[in-house]
Amino acid sequence: MDETTPAQPAAPLGKVTLQGLARELGLSTATISLALRDSPMVAEATRLKVQEAARARGYVANRGAAALRTARTNIVALGLHDIVNPSFTELLAAVEDALSDAGKTVLLGVSQEDVERQTRTLGTLAEYRPDAFLVSPAAHTTVDDLKALASTGIAVVQVTREIEGSGFDFAGSDDTAGVALGVAHLVGLGHRRIGMIGGYDAISTGRKRHAGYRSGLAAAGIAYDPALVMEGPGLREEGRHAMARLLALEEPPTAAVCFNDLSAFGALMGLQAAGLTAGVDFSLVGYDDIAEARLWHPALTTVHTFIPEYGRAAADLALKRIADPARPVERVEMAPELVVRASTAPPVPVKRRPL
Repeated sequence: MDETTPAQPAAPLGKVTLQGLARELGLSTATISLALRDSPMVAEATRLKVQEAARARGYVANRGAAALRTARTNIVALGLHDIVNPSFTELLAAVEDALSDAGKTVLLGVSQEDVERQTRTLGTLAEYRPDAFLVSPAAHTTVDDLKALASTGIAVVQVTREIEGSGFDFAGSDDTAGVALGVAHLVGLGHRRIGMIGGYDAISTGRKRHAGYRSGLAAAGIAYDPALVMEGPGLREEGRHAMARLLALEEPPTAAVCFNDLSAFGALMGLQAAGLTAGVDFSLVGYDDIAEARLWHPALTTVHTFIPEYGRAAADLALKRIADPARPVERVEMAPELVVRASTAPPVPVKRRPL
């Protein structure tokens, strides 16, 4: 280039439209639109050609206009009460995979067990006009809270937790049967004084798992003793404190079932602090079977709840509800399975020391 000739500015790209792409590529606007939405109705070679041309020209889809045309945003909002517990990250991954395969994008909101925060967060997500809400309700959520969400016209599906009597689809684990499995396992080993660590009545999982504990005891002819129930959030710290309180009883139990694996991990630490070993001096059963359970020493006996499976089931319920808002309410409850590892064994007299 002659140094005396000033460089010419690049021509502005201007607004890239479906019509412009169609003219350039010699295709119909319908074909361009379908290709940009990954429609199987368009041959793969054509689809890739269109998408590459669109990317090269900086094309951005007008989702708002598309939503007005189709009454769909292809967004699903997921409201979880917690993502610290690995079971919920596992659930999130399963839901996102299933919905992504269906062409949906997931927006996540976390309530941290706060109903006001849940209302605020889900209200913000509702502004994006998602096609559906998947919700694991925070503690103390009411039927009216969920019905207020549904009043926006957006489909609602409950996952993991539910508000009984709300009339919405649900996917999760059969928690009552699951904890009863853990109790039956301990009874089969010879334990008769069995505690429960974690869970509380403000959440459906707490109510159901406590009911499973009671039904497991009743099936074995063992009287329910409220002194052996240590309610609380399913956290490591709570599990450790609960174990210390159980061991300090005048007649401590020889075994315990836990609300979840996190509270069981805390209980294992509580046993270690007391100079006891799970699977030798005391038997312990967790709940969920997250990946960490098999890595502890001793490895944790626990109840496997098929989290990815019911996560995918929840996604499927949402897709069905989007397609047919008037369909009958559906419940999917996965039957849990006991996974026996090293933290349970026949009872021996419990060692006690000042705590």
